[in-house]
Amino acid sequence: MLHIYNTESREKQPFTPIEPGKVRMYVCGMTVYDYCHLGHARVMVVFDMVYRYLKQLGYQVTYVRNITDIDDKIIQRAHERGETIQALTQRFIDAMHEDADALGCLRPDHEPRATGSIPEMLAMIQTLVDKGYAYVAANGDVYYDVSRFEGYGRLSGKHPEDLRAGARVEIGEAKDDPLDFVLWKAAKPGEPAWDSPWGPGRPGWHIECSAMSTTCLGHSFDIHGGGMDLQFPHHENEIAQSEAATGCHYVNYWMHNGFVRVNEEKMSKSLGNFFTVREVLKDFRPEEIRFFILNSHYRSPLNYGDEQLRAARSALTRLYTALRDAGDVTGVAPLPEFVARFTQAMDDDFNTPEAIAVLFELAGEANKASGEARRQAAATLKHLGGILGLLNEAPEAFLRGGVRQGDLSDAAVEDLIRQRLEARAARDFARADAIRQQLAADGVVLEDGPSGTRWRREG
Repeated sequence: MLHIYNTESREKQPFTPIEPGKVRMYVCGMTVYDYCHLGHARVMVVFDMVYRYLKQLGYQVTYVRNITDIDDKIIQRAHERGETIQALTQRFIDAMHEDADALGCLRPDHEPRATGSIPEMLAMIQTLVDKGYAYVAANGDVYYDVSRFEGYGRLSGKHPEDLRAGARVEIGEAKDDPLDFVLWKAAKPGEPAWDSPWGPGRPGWHIECSAMSTTCLGHSFDIHGGGMDLQFPHHENEIAQSEAATGCHYVNYWMHNGFVRVNEEKMSKSLGNFFTVREVLKDFRPEEIRFFILNSHYRSPLNYGDEQLRAARSALTRLYTALRDAGDVTGVAPLPEFVARFTQAMDDDFNTPEAIAVLFELAGEANKASGEARRQAAATLKHLGGILGLLNEAPEAFLRGGVRQGDLSDAAVEDLIRQRLEARAARDFARADAIRQQLAADGVVLEDGPSGTRWRREG
């Protein structure tokens, strides 16, 4: 049975969906003012893995991942670049989709945008005002009154009294309490605005996810995911405003993936160790990035570096080589004992490192076996890898399709291999060695075996 670590309860719990056979899952998506970085990539890949595995278990899954297409950073970036907010956000939404597709992520079932959900936000804010959980400040902003919500801090483990100590109201804010947060921002000159009962303005960030999630999935749903950095205050505030507005328990299972670190420091622009997906894709293939992300447990820190990605490349090369050497495995049934061990790992809070360890055992089995036994091991390897969104390429295509293509086409490589074989047959070993060196300089690795010479590109 699947067990999920619930951030709210701080323990692994058996997973029981609200509606038998169906799972409703919401994941906080991107604020689209720049290209996706590795932290975004981890969120996308982790919850794509969760989505895929839940479907593998037979659940009918509704996966919602929102897009924040209006906020302070977006407004500022559009102004800096002299373009409209719509042009800026659409460009980065398109880029986000390209990055997610490259990483092998399935598209969510629904991808609501904040600007397309303003009526739902206004309705929820009005409900909170009517119930006394929100108030209109002197400056026209609408704030949530945290003191009215019993249990604030239950997700993060933070206590309101401790949070108030040392907290202060920023200049320009008119809230009653430092913990209160904005639901609706009164319009400022030159900024986009929508009409509301409290005057022109735009939504605060936290209300966006409450409105979009409950509109798409109902007042209560099964899983809410996102990065660990969103646990407080964003997800804490979502709970407060959603439960106050609906009177229902908001989410049953909270999942948070760990930070991406670079040389054991948290990745951030201020430290100068910030990497976009596109930058990394210049040197590494998408599947190598996906493998690198899944080879660590989703809740643990993920330490990024070229060394780790080269290790992912080497690992995938081993797995694809085992598939290539086994030949066609179409229609071969997977081995039940390995499927059971893989499932056991994944049922333990999506333990992908343990699941991947099963893949390597299968590769070992395929390499040492022959005939039908080899094909069975390889078929199981391909089947289980596919559940993680891995090993979907044709083995030969992966092994010959490195990032570094060099100057030689596949046909030129094949021709040089033929010339090398002729030189060896003529005992012209100097010529044969020179050809091998020429190929190696172009990133081509030769593998001589009983059935002849095969090749792959390195890097």
